[in-house]
Amino acid sequence: MSLTDLRNSLPDYAKDLKLNLDSVLSDAGSQGLDAKQIRAIALSCAIASRYKPLTQAVEAFAAEKLSAEEIAGAKAAAAVMGMNNIYYRATHLIQNEEYGQLRAGLRMNVMANPGIDKMTFELASLAVSAINGCGACMDSHEKVLRKHEISAQGVQSALKIGAVVHAVAVALEQA
Repeated sequence: MSLTDLRNSLPDYAKDLKLNLDSVLSDAGSQGLDAKQIRAIALSCAIASRYKPLTQAVEAFAAEKLSAEEIAGAKAAAAVMGMNNIYYRATHLIQNEEYGQLRAGLRMNVMANPGIDKMTFELASLAVSAINGCGACMDSHEKVLRKHEISAQGVQSALKIGAVVHAVAVALEQA
């Protein structure tokens, strides 16, 4: 099923999601990002949202502009954040500061060569971290992005993509 078909299958109560999906997946609706970044972020977020039909449709959409290596990089962002968000959210939320001082010892080799450019990987990681609710990871990725001159608008656009893609997954899963 295509992304357009899925969008059109959203229930009437999710009309705003239809409008927002079209917007955030466009250059005009995601200011501060380019077409490749939009697609990579959307794919990472669809994976994090765990609704397979949406993930498949977004992957086809992403493949219009991304190479196989870049698609693998977007998938890698979702995968590594799936691990990191759980671990770092827990160490941040546990009231015992000792856990935050311990070495995590979790392999994250993909971050050295993710298959997509580093800032796109960071944008995708930020958006997935928002979906997974890890404030520590969101803070970390936002600082890296801003240090590398990604605008506040670019960061906001990545977060909006994550919010809309996740909401679409929830609505479609319930339809």
